[in-house]
Amino acid sequence: MLVAEDDRSVCEMLRLFLHEENVQAVFVHDGSEAERLFRGQHWDFVLLDWMLPGRDGLELCAEFRKISDTPIILLTAKTDEKDRIAGLESGADDYVTKPFSPLELMARVKAVMRRYKATGRPESSGHDPSEHTRIRHMELHIDTGSREVTIGGRPIANLTPKEFELLVLFASHPKKVFTREQLIETVWGFDYYGEDRTVDVHIKRLRNKIATPERQWIVTIWGVGYKLED
Repeated sequence: MLVAEDDRSVCEMLRLFLHEENVQAVFVHDGSEAERLFRGQHWDFVLLDWMLPGRDGLELCAEFRKISDTPIILLTAKTDEKDRIAGLESGADDYVTKPFSPLELMARVKAVMRRYKATGRPESSGHDPSEHTRIRHMELHIDTGSREVTIGGRPIANLTPKEFELLVLFASHPKKVFTREQLIETVWGFDYYGEDRTVDVHIKRLRNKIATPERQWIVTIWGVGYKLED
């Protein structure tokens, strides 16, 4: 685990608790060092403080998400809803406000890891790769084996595991409207530890990545949920 946090007292608390949980962690205290280490090797998880010197955590989160699906939790003293949404839109998997208890943080870490492991493979949405290797809807083509997505022949890159699973779910049921609760149960799992608004944020990010001049592909059914555009 990579922990980027400039508050040394928070780092010491996390160091002791992670040691008790048998979690190996490397601690850094500025954004530039966090970026160097992140790009230099593979990490299973990242705890990223928003207000880091050098480069702030929000900026780093967005950069990391462009090149990696590594689970990221943002740590911050910011509590406004707009800040939580900004954190999720940057690509964070969860958002923990300070002060926090180590027990709560580890519960969040474990929940994110369970969701990550579940959504990181095609069968997590109930699709057997041997039976559902290719999904097609209009110009949208999905290969669940290689995790390649194209629209009108244009490759769609940098989909996170949850974005990919959302798209597979919609494309497999193009006429079905999914409520937020159904999407959370199917993609995030019953043990989801967070708020419903994260669905809206992921849908927005997915739309931005797959939208074409002709259609946005995922449409909102007001008061109900979301569906794939016919």
